[in-house]
Amino acid sequence: MAKSQSVWGIEIGQTALKALRCSLVDGEIVADAFDFIEFPKILSQPEANAEELISDAISQLLERNDAINEKVCISVPGQSGLAKFFKPPPVEVKKVADIVRYEARQQIPFDLADVIWDFQVMPGSMVEEGYALESEVGLFAMKREQAYRQLMPFDNADVEVDVVQLAPLALYNMVAYDRMNDRLDADVFDPENPPASSVLLSIGTDSSDLIITNGFRIWQRSMPIGGNHFTRQLTKDLKLTFAKAEHLKRNAREAVDPKLIFQTMRPVFNDLVTEVQRSIGFFRSIDKNAEIGDLLLTGNTVKMPGLAAYLGKNLGFEVQVLDRFNRLSGDDVMTNPAFRDNSPTFAVCYGLCLQGLGISQIHTSLVPREILTERMIRAKKPWTVAVLAALLLGMSGHYAFTERSWATTRQDLWSAPISAVDSMVEKRSGHESTDSGLAAKLKYLNVVGEEVSGNAERRLKWLEIIKTVNNAIPRKSFIDGKIPTREEVPLDEREDIHITRLDTKFYPDLKEWWTEDLAKRYREEMRNWARVTKKTVDPAVLSADTGPEGPGWVLELTCYHDYNKDVFENIGRIGSDHVRRVMTSSFLPDNPDSKSVVLPRGDGTQEAFTLKEMGISYPLLLDDNEPQPIQVQNPDYDPAAQFDAGDADDADDADDADDAKAGNEVPFFQVPRLDFVFQMVWQEKPLSDRVKEKDAARAAKAAEDAEAAKAAEDAEAAAAAQ
Repeated sequence: MAKSQSVWGIEIGQTALKALRCSLVDGEIVADAFDFIEFPKILSQPEANAEELISDAISQLLERNDAINEKVCISVPGQSGLAKFFKPPPVEVKKVADIVRYEARQQIPFDLADVIWDFQVMPGSMVEEGYALESEVGLFAMKREQAYRQLMPFDNADVEVDVVQLAPLALYNMVAYDRMNDRLDADVFDPENPPASSVLLSIGTDSSDLIITNGFRIWQRSMPIGGNHFTRQLTKDLKLTFAKAEHLKRNAREAVDPKLIFQTMRPVFNDLVTEVQRSIGFFRSIDKNAEIGDLLLTGNTVKMPGLAAYLGKNLGFEVQVLDRFNRLSGDDVMTNPAFRDNSPTFAVCYGLCLQGLGISQIHTSLVPREILTERMIRAKKPWTVAVLAALLLGMSGHYAFTERSWATTRQDLWSAPISAVDSMVEKRSGHESTDSGLAAKLKYLNVVGEEVSGNAERRLKWLEIIKTVNNAIPRKSFIDGKIPTREEVPLDEREDIHITRLDTKFYPDLKEWWTEDLAKRYREEMRNWARVTKKTVDPAVLSADTGPEGPGWVLELTCYHDYNKDVFENIGRIGSDHVRRVMTSSFLPDNPDSKSVVLPRGDGTQEAFTLKEMGISYPLLLDDNEPQPIQVQNPDYDPAAQFDAGDADDADDADDADDAKAGNEVPFFQVPRLDFVFQMVWQEKPLSDRVKEKDAARAAKAAEDAEAAKAAEDAEAAAAAQ
C-alpha cells in the first residue's frame, strides 16, 4: 500500500474513536483532517459489543476520508502495556542492547517469546567517546496476544498500522514537542538540578493516566478512576439510568439543582484528588530533586464543570486544560467547532502524529516483528522474482555446459579407480572406528578410576559441613550441656538460635544467586552488623563488593529465637539485632570471634579448621522481621492437678502457691518469637587440599621459627666472641 508524507494518529477510547491527520510542511506540523466518531454505547458496558462498535467506527472513518493510504499510528491504553525506566551502568553504547535484554528478563513478568518489547535511550543522556555515562533507558512491552487484539480491527478493515504506541508515551511526545521544545532543543540536562516537571493528567472513561515529566525523564502511572465513576455515582445516589446520569453530568450547570449534582459527585472528586496526591507523593519520594510546576489536564472529562478548579484548589498547582496546541497549525481543522469542542481528547492523536513524522522524543513501536518482516518480504517480492529468474537462467547455462562435459567424464569410465578408492576408504573407516572405541573405553576407565579414588572425601563433605554449621550456631543458655528449665532461664532471656530447617541449592556460577538486590541487602546487613557489634567493616564490602564467583552451594537456614524481652536493658540487643550480634558474628569468616570446627584427618588425627578454610562466606540475614507473640506449650502443666484443685473447695492458699510455683497453672506461655531466614555461601574444598594447606603452613612456620632461632644463636655467638 502506497504511503504519502501525511500521518494519521488514531486513538480508540471507551466512548469514541479519535483520528487526526498531520503533515510536516516547511518544518511545521499542519493538521489536515480529523474525525471524532462517538460510539452508540460505552465499550465497557456489559451489553456493548466492543468488536462490532469499533469495526463500525473504523468503517465510518474510511468512508469519510476516502480510505486511508497514509502512514497510520495507533495508541493502546497505558494499563495494557508495561513502561519501565532504569539507569544502566557506564558502558559502551553498542552494549546497551545487551544490558536492556538482561533487564527485560528481570522486569517483564512473562516469557519474552510471549511479549512484544522495545527500548530507547531517553533524551539528555550523556554519551562521550562511544560510552553511555549518565543515561536512562526506557523499556516498553506488551503481551503479544494483546498487541494482535489491538491490531485486529484494522487488519479486518485492510488498514496497515505502522506504529503501536502506549497512550501515556504519546502524551509525553505531545507535551515534549508542544510545551518543552526549548529545553529539549538545548539538549542540556543536569540530574542534580533538573528543570521543573509538569504533571499531565489524562482522564479517560474508566481509568486515567498520570505522567510526570520534565522533558528528559518520565514517570507514569495508570489510576483506576475515570469519567464513568462520576456517572455511576449519580446513578447510585439519584436513582437514575446510566444515560440520564451521563447527560446530567455533562450539563450539571443547567440542572434544576446544580449544587445537589456537585455534592453527589464530591466523593469521586475526592477519590481523584487522593489518587493524584498519592502518585505525586510517591514520585517525590523517589526523585528528591524534582520540582513540580503545573498540572495539565486532557480528555473530554475535563470539560465537566468545576473539575479543573477543584483540582487546582486541592492540589495547589496551576491547572491548565490542554484545549489548544501551541505548535499545531491548520486553520481548516483548528477552527472547526467539532474539533474545538473535543480538542482536549486529541492530545494522544497529536503525539502519535509527531512520532509518525519522525520528530518525537520517543520513537519505539510495539508492532509485532513478524508483521514487519512480512511487509518487508512483500515489498521485496518483485526484486526476488527478478533475482530468481536470473538465477534460473544461469543454472540453465550451467546445466548445458555440465552436460557437455559429462560426455567425456561419465562414471563408467572411472568405475575401477573409484572402486579401489572406496575400498581404501572403507578400511580407513574401520581403523578409525576401532580407535574411537578404544579411546572411549580408556576415557570411561579414567572416569571410573577418578570416581573410585575421590569418593572417600565426597562421602564426608556433607557430614563435615553439617558439623561446621552446627558448631557455629550460637548456644549460650545451655547449663552443663543441657537445656535449662523455665525457672532457671526464662524463655525470653535465652540467647539460643533454633534451626528448624536446612535447605541447599547448587549454582554452577554463584553470580546467578548474587543479584543486585541481594548485594544491596548484604551491604545493608554489614552496616547493621557493624552498628550492633561496634566493629568496623571492610570499606570494599560497603562500596562495590562483586560477590562470590564460580560454582558453589547456598545454604538456607530457617530459624527462630525467643530472646526478645522488651526492656530498657535490651535496647539494640533483641529481635534482628540479636541475630546480627550472635548469628552473623558467628558465621563471618573474617571475624576473630567465629568458631573453628575440629574434624578428623585421613591419618586418624584431628584438625581444627576455620569457617574460611571450610569455604563458608557471605552470611546474610535475608529478612528483617519483627518478633511476634506465640504460644509455647507448658511441659509442667498438669490438667489432673488443676481439676483436683478446682474440686477441693477447702484447699488452703499454701497449696495454691505450691502449684503456681511448680508451673502447672497454665497450659501455654506467651513468648515473643522472631522467625527469620539466614543464608550463607559454601564453596566446598576437599579435605586433602585443606590438610595440605595446614601442613604447608605449619612447615613454613617451623622453618621460620628455626631460621629465627638460628639467627638468635648466631647473634649470641657473635656477642660472645666480642
